[in-house]
Amino acid sequence: MDKSSGKRALFDFLLSTLSKAADHQPAQDNNFNFKHKSGAVDSETWSIFSTTGREFSITIATEPERNNREIHAALFKANVAIILIDAACGIQTQAKWYAYLASSFKIRHLILGVNKMDQVDFDPHIFHGIEQDFHDLCSHLDFASTAIIPTVSLQGNNVLNPSVHTPWYDGLSLIDYLTTIETARITDNRFIFLVQENNPANIHSDRCNGMIANGQITIGDVVRIAASGEIAQVKNIRTLNSDVFEARTNEVITLALDKEVKISCNDVISAAHSPLETTDQFTAVVIWTHAEPGLVSRNYQLILANQQADASITTIKYRIDINTGAHEACQQLKQNDITVCNLALNHPVAFDTYTTLPVLGNFVLVDQYSHATIATGLIMHNLRRAQNVHRQALSICREDRERLNGHKGKVIWLTGLSGSGKSTIANALEKELHSQGKRTYILDGDNMRHGLNKDLGFTNADRVENIRRVAEVAKLMMDAGLIVITAFISPFRAEREMARQLIGKENFVEVYISTPLEVCEQRDPKGLYKKARSGQPPNMTGINSPYEPPEHPSLVINGTNQNISAILRPLLQLVSSLQ
Repeated sequence: MDKSSGKRALFDFLLSTLSKAADHQPAQDNNFNFKHKSGAVDSETWSIFSTTGREFSITIATEPERNNREIHAALFKANVAIILIDAACGIQTQAKWYAYLASSFKIRHLILGVNKMDQVDFDPHIFHGIEQDFHDLCSHLDFASTAIIPTVSLQGNNVLNPSVHTPWYDGLSLIDYLTTIETARITDNRFIFLVQENNPANIHSDRCNGMIANGQITIGDVVRIAASGEIAQVKNIRTLNSDVFEARTNEVITLALDKEVKISCNDVISAAHSPLETTDQFTAVVIWTHAEPGLVSRNYQLILANQQADASITTIKYRIDINTGAHEACQQLKQNDITVCNLALNHPVAFDTYTTLPVLGNFVLVDQYSHATIATGLIMHNLRRAQNVHRQALSICREDRERLNGHKGKVIWLTGLSGSGKSTIANALEKELHSQGKRTYILDGDNMRHGLNKDLGFTNADRVENIRRVAEVAKLMMDAGLIVITAFISPFRAEREMARQLIGKENFVEVYISTPLEVCEQRDPKGLYKKARSGQPPNMTGINSPYEPPEHPSLVINGTNQNISAILRPLLQLVSSLQ
């Protein structure tokens, strides 16, 4: 609904008005029965009224600034979207946003309620002007049907019956439209079973617990485990209370199979004759709902049905301008952006497109620190390159190289402000380790930007990509059996955590060079702080771009200490303890 109407106005429109109209304006449909079934005004979901053979469950959407996972879950289930606007205001940006959102979620029918027509004297010219804007908007969108209805919510005009005040309107009332529209969605009846977390991970078993997310299963059916590809026959189906011959969507059951197969928690099982694809790269509509911007290369947690994976946006293909329908280039995702992006995961998941099988085609992205839901995604298609790239088995492995080197490969990750002493400490550490016969390499921020990362600037998105590339290089060098020392500001916790996960927690040593900003500014070895104080560069960490100190580093070094030997002593002890 449009912001000018407010959530309470929509509540009044669909609750109070229907109640009064049912009492004072009997509907032409004698089978209309008003039944208010839910509780307080602040509740999100209402089963408000019914007609013969049809019950209506209505979810009231909050304003986009407060959009959340529950609203998108409601869109996932909805058949019809109703957007309520103020006749005097016309179709504003929020109404357009909801229309695009409904279209993205493949809701088949859209109703625009032009409310408060009495405040514009039921002027048909105003209504027809809005009607033309509505048709222009819907020409960019994908709906099976659309309708625009002039209403007065407090008086029930065109809610149950046609209004005498709108003789120029020959369409249906809201109730007539809702009771006659074909609401059934095109459905895919494939059997999809989501294994629950109470199953042990990666075991061989002949039974598993979970929920049927789609379709039905019968004793004797042959099923396929998505992750392992193994096939088995269903020997028994048990609900909470009894054994059954078959089970259907939304039932929680235990499947007993005719043999042991490799199955894990969060696995997906399908019918063997219609196996699911798996992928670690796909294109999706991404609807960003968080105030914190979405950045390319930053790691997020993806939840797809019962599956979880680390995910990053690899490409923002375009953002949709909801006023024109145009596809715009963008560098990062802002709150309420509707975009099309490519995503990459750290391991494959079972999936389908949202259009074909919504239960395996919609996902959410979750912030790995706050655990807030920050985006909803609808899978459009798999990226075929995900099927064409395979790991090559090598004869010589990391352990072989470490034996030759005489020590284990590790990554010593130095982080701190510019001027904190990272490069000086990294250089001194490498000299000492080299003198001990250790094989080492330093990855320094400035040196990397002269080569591999010379195409990157200093925006937040570029900083994220800079650290992603460094982490990948550090991992390769560690695999070669080297002790890798990195000296990067790496200002964001999310990217340091991404590096930790990529390299492996047991191989990643985070060292925080804790030097106060004023000391760093006094040193200012590159003159960057002086430039930043005069406005250049615009993204100087500590001045006009944030630095997020480590919360639980392996070691904290006081960067104001000028005694390099004293600084190295605990650092060398730490490195030695890792060998």
